[in-house]
Amino acid sequence: WREEDNMWRARWLVGLMLGLGLTPWSADAARIRVSGPVELRGALSRLKPGDTLLLAPGEYGNGYSIRGLSGTVKARIVIKGSDPRRPPTFTGGNQALHLIDCNHLTLSNLAVRGCRLNGINIDDGGSFETPSRGIILENVTISEIGPRGNHDGLKLSGVDDFIVRKCRFEGWGGSAIDMVGCHQGVVEDCQFIGKEGYSQSSGVQMKGGTSEILVHSSFFHNAGQRAINLGGSTGLQYFRPKAGKWEASRITVAGNRFVGGVTPIAWVGAEGGVFRQNTVYLPGKWVLRILQENTAPQFAPCRNGVFQQNLIVFDRRVTVFANVGPNTAPGSFKFRRNAWFQVDGRARPRLPVAETEGIYQVDPQLADTDTAKMRKTSRDARLKGIGADSYIRPPKVVAN
Repeated sequence: WREEDNMWRARWLVGLMLGLGLTPWSADAARIRVSGPVELRGALSRLKPGDTLLLAPGEYGNGYSIRGLSGTVKARIVIKGSDPRRPPTFTGGNQALHLIDCNHLTLSNLAVRGCRLNGINIDDGGSFETPSRGIILENVTISEIGPRGNHDGLKLSGVDDFIVRKCRFEGWGGSAIDMVGCHQGVVEDCQFIGKEGYSQSSGVQMKGGTSEILVHSSFFHNAGQRAINLGGSTGLQYFRPKAGKWEASRITVAGNRFVGGVTPIAWVGAEGGVFRQNTVYLPGKWVLRILQENTAPQFAPCRNGVFQQNLIVFDRRVTVFANVGPNTAPGSFKFRRNAWFQVDGRARPRLPVAETEGIYQVDPQLADTDTAKMRKTSRDARLKGIGADSYIRPPKVVAN
């Protein structure tokens, strides 16, 4: 299954690089500077492909609705804070930014805080056959959204060929990132930090026909009920494309670090999905879940997930390692070469199917366990290739 995973990932990463474009420059491109909300609203209506809009530090309010703002493959539109150390801040209201049917657009060096519904909302405007494409979020902080209920930090609906990179999410109601019908995307080098008083249903949720997503090299700290929700429960009218047999497919979650939370990964009405070379430290209840929440007749049971080369450090709070719900196919899952270490006992995991090459009670000697730098310091050869430290990143997707 590793080889199959690599084949599709390499294929769509190449497509993503071409789709985002590597030479976003135009002879008519402008650099426009603004220093407040009135100037910003005026400038947004004048942007054209290749332009860069630079926001000075300061407070910019909320409620920006931006429709049809599109660069091109070779001439992106960039909206960014001029000083990454002092990002312009969008606060309060129902949501900070709503991008509707926008394409080839970068948001960078921004901060969003204290919105009631969503932090940033990006969608296809309801035109399901023409998704938004080529969106990049980089070095964006989204915090204190909700605080409770289905209120997301970053909501993506019908967005293809996208990157969320070096972003920080801290305190949200529903999902830090919620994807509905999104395809060919990358989430990388991000931090998802749960905050007391926020319901935090999931860290990254991928549902509604979402496929070909890579979530890697990120840090999840007390990131809610399900740090990764691979699938979900979506109304049939919201699927992109039209609802098939599963909520999510061809998802890879690799090289991440998970601390606390209820469970790091839940497969929910999904076809396949790979969870590999992650480090999981002291989950609160389960190591994984296999569920089926969308029970419409056409849906196949949740099946064919792969759980391999992960490092799991757990304690006696974990009594059920894999929580399996009804109408699923747990026997189709594969478990291979995971390392399991109990800090307060010597329990071995009980899994839906027998694991091959499992490694038990080898102390990884983790350091910096409460930070994104968490790493194993043990030199035991049995742990070679295990956990986030051993993950080899694919070629970086660049759009400059």
